[in-house]
Amino acid sequence: MTIKYANYIKSSTLISQCPQHNAPEYAFIGRSNVGKSSLINMLTGNSKLAKTSATPGKTLLINHFEIHTGSTQRGSAIWYLVDLPGYGFAKRSKTERAKLEQMITSYILQRRNLTNLFLLIDCRHEPQQIDLDFMQWLGESGIPFSIVFTKADKLGKQALAKSIEAYLQRLSEIWDPLPPHFVTSSETRLGREELLTYIETINAEIAQANTQA
Repeated sequence: MTIKYANYIKSSTLISQCPQHNAPEYAFIGRSNVGKSSLINMLTGNSKLAKTSATPGKTLLINHFEIHTGSTQRGSAIWYLVDLPGYGFAKRSKTERAKLEQMITSYILQRRNLTNLFLLIDCRHEPQQIDLDFMQWLGESGIPFSIVFTKADKLGKQALAKSIEAYLQRLSEIWDPLPPHFVTSSETRLGREELLTYIETINAEIAQANTQA
């Protein structure tokens, strides 16, 4: 897949404020400081598309980006990339955390356009209970999701392989089969083509199903 255009559309606090369209949406979520904005910018080839910050927990809205994958805007295929607020940032007040949780859950459970949720995991860390619980909730809610291991450049090749293997082994105790997973680095662009090809494949399946309907 070749991304020709990636445009910021709008930010929303409520699902009712999200853009109205019929295109697939691919949402990205993860614990604060997992590298979500950097990954989005790497995937789209636009270093300024999603705002990055050294301070965790800066994304507080549902951010929609329109992605064009053809040679011209008028003739291109369109899908949407959605940047969701991070979770697990303890320094926010209880009220703020409750509002963010409501925003996230309402989008995930009620947004009909949501096609796949990419859950970002920092590959340097052992499985965190908050992530495991979130995956469990996604499974119980019937939400299609994939795991994206981030910051692969922070580990050596052997350490990276060992960390990913250990994480998947832990997941295999709960999941059968395992959710799809990808290993990425925003610095080296590792995993970019694999993720975009995955999205492209799903979009093609949707288009074919719509044609046959």
